[in-house]
Amino acid sequence: MANRLFKISRAPLWPGISAAMLVAVLIFGTLAAVLWRAKGFSALGPFDLAALRFTLWQALLSALLSVLLAVPVARALARRQFPGRAALLALMGAPFILPVIVAVLGLLAVFGRKGVFSVALGWIGFDPVQIYGLHGVLLAHVFFNLPLAVRLILQGWLSIPSERFRLAASLGFSPRDMRHLLEYPMLRGVLPGVFTVIFIICLTSFTVVLALGGGPKATTVELAIYQAFRFDFDLGRAALLSLMQFGVGAAAALLALWIAVPGGFGAGLDRAVERWDGRGGLAKLMDAGWIIAAAGFLLLPLLMIALRGVPGLALLPASIWAAALRSLWLALVSVALSMGLALALAIAVQNLRRRWARGMVEGLGYLTIAASPLVMGTGLFLMIFPFANPVALALPVTGLVNALMSLPFVLRALVPALNDIESRYGALADSLGLTGWARLRWLYLPRLRRPLGFAAGLSAALSMGDLGVITLFADPGAATLPLQLFRLMAAYQMQAAAGAALLLLALSLALFWIFDRGGRIDADT
Repeated sequence: MANRLFKISRAPLWPGISAAMLVAVLIFGTLAAVLWRAKGFSALGPFDLAALRFTLWQALLSALLSVLLAVPVARALARRQFPGRAALLALMGAPFILPVIVAVLGLLAVFGRKGVFSVALGWIGFDPVQIYGLHGVLLAHVFFNLPLAVRLILQGWLSIPSERFRLAASLGFSPRDMRHLLEYPMLRGVLPGVFTVIFIICLTSFTVVLALGGGPKATTVELAIYQAFRFDFDLGRAALLSLMQFGVGAAAALLALWIAVPGGFGAGLDRAVERWDGRGGLAKLMDAGWIIAAAGFLLLPLLMIALRGVPGLALLPASIWAAALRSLWLALVSVALSMGLALALAIAVQNLRRRWARGMVEGLGYLTIAASPLVMGTGLFLMIFPFANPVALALPVTGLVNALMSLPFVLRALVPALNDIESRYGALADSLGLTGWARLRWLYLPRLRRPLGFAAGLSAALSMGDLGVITLFADPGAATLPLQLFRLMAAYQMQAAAGAALLLLALSLALFWIFDRGGRIDADT
């Protein structure tokens, strides 16, 4: 028994092992396909190297700006209690499930040449905001990642026990002392991990750069893959770029796993935190300013989407409604695939005996974040092309890739929940003889309803708004709603595009709410 890789008295492991093998084939199989098709590193030209430099530069700046702006916002939220605080914190998660193309349209409505912010600048004699190019890419990335950074850093602040602040106040610590002895050590442990996560997300950004890049000077590796594949049909160059993209993403992902967030403050008594260092008038004013600025930055684009989208609903062509139905069933298929793979992997991670085996299975699930949708789509195209028409399989391939892209986030919700279930009820289940499928049915699934519902909603929303692989195949008769929205924007039909954006936003949020709500109903009974 000691030499076996898994425990006997647990849930079935063959689904998890099979899921891990499938993920490995899709990651490394597509990588092998592009490597086989590559014609050597001499195929890379100055344009490709410039795309790599811009990719790293914009990801570095985006992560740096997001983290620097998130610190004072998170600090203000940690120090203040006010009506609507819970709603504002919930809003911090909205941009993550917001379709990227919808957010881009909202940012254009605010910061574009005819946006409300640019118009206001014109009234006082300033030039409008330059939304296209590096400026626009950074603006969009900060919009998406600032809420994520705030939520992660806020967790670091809340992890400091209230007794530490109480003791600091009793010893007469000044606000400067509290910053140096309590807050700065926490930030040194939290910020590197937050920075690395956002850096990885920005590395694989495609839709933002496609819509706001503005020219050859603002081209990322992913956009170069799209151009080589879609316009030049240079499979060798696309394959080599895919290999370079995967290498950069994998290196960043390994760095993220290596950087751990230490917890050096110990446990407390879970008392409410009272901050004596924030009672001054200037501190209150600064905290209020940061909170209002962050809320306005996040809310105004969403408000503009709603205001401009309602009149545009009447202008939507029939193709938009057909694309919406296509996106809906594609999202449901993606949810089913993602949840099946993630649940099987999470159970295998929980029940495998050897640490290296658990780490290998879990690492495969998280490694999909390093393989961008375009990289995987390129590999699947090369694998399918000799045997079938890839255009005819565009939607199934898109659903499969979308499921794999949401896999790390679903695993992040399920693995800790399964660990908690086993620590609480595992011994009792063993004593009752709950093994195999019975353990899955009577122990795991009832207590996983909340994380399963949340993860399914997140997966559905991400798939609903995806504009990645489908752009490679781009069959006009089988376009998804995000692709149709992008085509309306490219044709300068901005009012109809606003209506399509509102429809896409409503469907994405509705899917998330239905799945999340379904997981919470009677979850404790």
